Amino acid sequence: QVQVAESGGGWVQAGGSLRLSCAASSRSLNIGWFRQAPGKEREFVATISKSGRATEYAGSVKGRFTISRDNAENVVLLQMDSLKPEDAATYYCGGGWNGWVRAGTYDFWGQGTQVTVSP
Repeated sequence: QVQVAESGGGWVQAGGSLRLSCAASSRSLNIGWFRQAPGKEREFVATISKSGRATEYAGSVKGRFTISRDNAENVVLLQMDSLKPEDAATYYCGGGWNGWVRAGTYDFWGQGTQVTVSP
């Protein structure tokens, strides 16, 4: 059974950094990060192809967040720098055979990890 699981959330002051990890049980998945704040819909953050050669970012995080993967360890990292209060949300890792920017293209989801950013 294919599984993905997030870790690494926490609290940080605005301007600080956090790194999230997504552990996947398969190397054949594109991995995407999404986030959902209270009262809002889940939104795309970043995605990386199964090879690691292609990435895509939401405009709101481009230049501040970096997605990467270590296929030897089956781990995808989301390095988040220059965090803003509006980045606070529950962050979800999705795994999809053909996943890209739309949440509906992902087949497997983790439970989420909370990111809190104080002003």
